Amino acid sequence: MSCSLYLVFEYMDHDLAGLAASPEITFTEPQVKCYMRQLLSGLEHCHDKGVLHRDIKGSNLLLDNNGMLKIADFGLASIFDPNKNQPMTSRVVTLWYRPPELLLGSTDYGVGVDLWSAGCILAELLAGRPIMPGRTEVEQLHKIFKLCGSPTEEYWKKSKLPHATIFKPQQPYKRRIAETYKDFPQSALRLIETLLAIDPADRLTATSALKSDFFTTEPYACEPSSLPEYPPSKEMDAKRRDEEARRLRAAGGRTNDGAKKTKTRDRPRAVPAPEANAELQINIDKRRLITQTNAKSKSEKFPPPHQDGAVPLDPSNHMDPLYEPQDPSSFSTVFIQEKSSVPTWSGPLVDLSAVGKQKWKHKFGRSSKQPATARAR
Repeated sequence: MSCSLYLVFEYMDHDLAGLAASPEITFTEPQVKCYMRQLLSGLEHCHDKGVLHRDIKGSNLLLDNNGMLKIADFGLASIFDPNKNQPMTSRVVTLWYRPPELLLGSTDYGVGVDLWSAGCILAELLAGRPIMPGRTEVEQLHKIFKLCGSPTEEYWKKSKLPHATIFKPQQPYKRRIAETYKDFPQSALRLIETLLAIDPADRLTATSALKSDFFTTEPYACEPSSLPEYPPSKEMDAKRRDEEARRLRAAGGRTNDGAKKTKTRDRPRAVPAPEANAELQINIDKRRLITQTNAKSKSEKFPPPHQDGAVPLDPSNHMDPLYEPQDPSSFSTVFIQEKSSVPTWSGPLVDLSAVGKQKWKHKFGRSSKQPATARAR
């Protein structure tokens, strides 16, 4: 006899990524504080119960019309004990919100991975766009170093991270958060500085973050019930808007006789050529097999969309401080920026171009509505 199991969840009208990406919506400082207080309170509860979420991003933060924020999608979550050294996979957290220690291959981490993501969310809500939208792990780590500075020599020595020899810059990067976001409220800037600390030991806990002057100084966080009631807006809506804008631009690029206009432009130095990853495919496949069978890591197995092939690089590929980021405008000092100029939805969980140019089943990659098939332990 066959039977079916149905799970019924309450309907949430929005996700934070959809609201943040909407051109019609601009958050006030009390609103940002309200959302961040709820997010950090949720993380505080999870961490107190020994749970790491490991995929905090805007599309996993759901909101209803009463202003209540709920953390969703625990498909990559894991139980952890801060008093025990229990290796975990580094192949977690969507790329734009992934902390540097995971990009460097750390398997020994804790609550700092979620707090880094929360810091990215806070800066994104104030800036009006994602602050570090990298396309590959190499580019993502470079954006982190350009904004947050590179690790100190002491950190490199004590951490002994697997990919340190690959990604360690030949010359140190200067930390630029304060000068990049000088128009942010000072209390917000101080909180971002601590949440986006390169060394996870220097990051605040959720409990400490809730006690920061960002929440204890005026203007105070508004009550959820006082938040405006917005039309339903989710990350999927932002993707559709971006796709429609691309179609319109493509249509505008054709002449009256149907011939497509050609527009030549130099490739920015910051853009890693997609074919560069393709050349490394053999090494990628070998490294992936080693990673999957590594006895030092927990048995955390993921379906193909979660596999990552951007790490294995030739040791000669060091970070170069003279290398420019792909999109310099992503480091804007404007408090509220134009939202429609760049994709504002969450980045890929992994580098899509590096996984053997595999076509994903879903057009836009991993969605917040995707079944949680990846489980820790």
